[in-house]
Amino acid sequence: MTHCMACLRPARAVVVFAFCVAAASAFTAPVAFADEANADSSPDDRAPYTTESDVHLFTIQKDGSVIEHDDSVLRANTTSGVDDIAQRYVWFNKDIEQVQLLAAETIDPDGAAHPVGPEAIRDVQEPRSAGAPSFEDGVLRTVIFPGVERGSRVRLAFGKTREKPLQAGTFAYLVEPTREPVDAQRLIFDLPADVPLYADARGYTALPPVTANGRTRYEFDYRHGPYARLETSAVGYANWGDRLMVSTVPDFASFAARYRGPATDATMNDPAIVQLARSLTARVADPRAKAQILYDWMRMNIRYVALFLGETAAIPHKATDILRNRYGDCKDHVALYSALLAAVGIRSEAVLLNLGPYYSLPDVPGYGASAINHAIVWIPELTLYADTTAGGVGFGYLPAGVMDRPVLRVGEGVLSRTPATQLRERTARVQIDVDENGAAHYAYRVEDAGMTAEIERNMFRRATRQRAQQIAASRLLQTGLHGTAQLQTGDVAATGGPFATSMQGKVEHFVWTDGATALPTLTSLAGGMASQVEAWLAEPARTQPWACVGGEFDETLEITLPRFVKMTDLPSDTDVRNRFVTFSSRYVFDPAAHVLQIRRQLRAAFGHQMCSAEEFAAMKDDLVRIERDLDAQIVVKAANSAHVAGAK
Repeated sequence: MTHCMACLRPARAVVVFAFCVAAASAFTAPVAFADEANADSSPDDRAPYTTESDVHLFTIQKDGSVIEHDDSVLRANTTSGVDDIAQRYVWFNKDIEQVQLLAAETIDPDGAAHPVGPEAIRDVQEPRSAGAPSFEDGVLRTVIFPGVERGSRVRLAFGKTREKPLQAGTFAYLVEPTREPVDAQRLIFDLPADVPLYADARGYTALPPVTANGRTRYEFDYRHGPYARLETSAVGYANWGDRLMVSTVPDFASFAARYRGPATDATMNDPAIVQLARSLTARVADPRAKAQILYDWMRMNIRYVALFLGETAAIPHKATDILRNRYGDCKDHVALYSALLAAVGIRSEAVLLNLGPYYSLPDVPGYGASAINHAIVWIPELTLYADTTAGGVGFGYLPAGVMDRPVLRVGEGVLSRTPATQLRERTARVQIDVDENGAAHYAYRVEDAGMTAEIERNMFRRATRQRAQQIAASRLLQTGLHGTAQLQTGDVAATGGPFATSMQGKVEHFVWTDGATALPTLTSLAGGMASQVEAWLAEPARTQPWACVGGEFDETLEITLPRFVKMTDLPSDTDVRNRFVTFSSRYVFDPAAHVLQIRRQLRAAFGHQMCSAEEFAAMKDDLVRIERDLDAQIVVKAANSAHVAGAK
């Protein structure tokens, strides 16, 4: 449906508002302990908590100012539910908002009420501001409820007054369930009669609007029993589940215009910015090379303050201030990078999108956890997007969290989409020499190309020597091997191109000197195609859309066996081919040299990042065949053991 909010429900207020959820929490399914699950046969009681009632009223004026009133009661069903509701937060912007707590109390299972005392109410700085003075406007009013136990209810009623809108003359609001049961919820939006409210409602019941005394009241009801768990790797619930987005902005073109005007920055041509950009790019003439140099400078030198767009004023700080402070949120990164590009004659524009597991936007524009919450840059003459907040992503690539997403190009005011795929290649070589004592001396080299190369390089760029060795040891252990590991890396000072790491070490008792030994046919340590296929098969069946990122893998194992063993079992070659995945494995054993070579190749090309449950069902059997090959073992037996018929 389409009815016409600039007020974002902040992701950080999730504990207060039962209908607001941060993107990351969409991947966390509630877990009940056995005694709690059996305490009551009702499915509702197996959810950590239930929203018994929530009435949320917004009284909006033409200029976008708003008085907000919320009265909600949550019931703890389990011990984990006690943790969820015993401390709740009201987020507000101290520069433009005031909060008044009207009621805060714990209600025992027998109905006795215990008010929250003033000592249990405190204001704390929004932790994601990371101490950056330019972002100290975000405050969490913390309410700590006394005596909460299973069966207790907590009631919180508050008023919030916003005298200055985030965007002048607009109001918008996103509602997304927390995926805990809701007995009754009503959202009420009271606006001037000549200010229409547009809405994209899915699962929320819109009541007929009522107009009286020059104002119109829009109401939406919501109730929901226990939710099915979110499957492993499922994309955000709002892609297919319930959601409400309301806005006084009629369309995305109008939303872009409202962002574009205030974002105009008179300091973008400041001499300090121009001089910096030109000095950094003085030795190159190619526009792409210039853009890359400036991109790398941004991600290495401007700290990212990870506040989502719309949680604070949707106007970037001045480019000169960002340069001086050396930090900023996403819109600030866009502002400074755009100014640097302009200084060397490269045009760019801001792009608004969602950073999270959401592959669609609501039909009406606004900020929110599953709506617009991030900004990146579009460079038309290079036909590429750039996100300088992603410190570990190389120029020309995008982090997975903004791939295959609808985007609003602010300059043109049109919707477009980020690329669905990008280069991702991984080549791994494992060489193992087993000595006459059964110990394995191994050498491992892996090279990443494309999107993952800079992610890997950046991890080691920022790691201490000790941390780098810990990573090496962990990767060996994750492969199921216990031994030593020494790591070397490629040039971490580079900012582009493939990146390689190598490891050497020793694994004791890799082959037993008596009896039979089953050896893994590992063609890569952790992070290779085995890890990838395991992730795809994390669910035996899927009913929800899931995140599917393709790539190409080429892996080889060469193992030299000791003379005291004979090969008794060798896997067969495997070939798999379907619409999405191509896989092959080849096993070659030279009995004279006692050398086994295994080569595996995997290519996954989904064409998008959100796969359907039907697509999973179509490829599952083939993925299981691939997994079986990757888990295969070779069996060798000490020659002094009893002869095994059919040994190779």
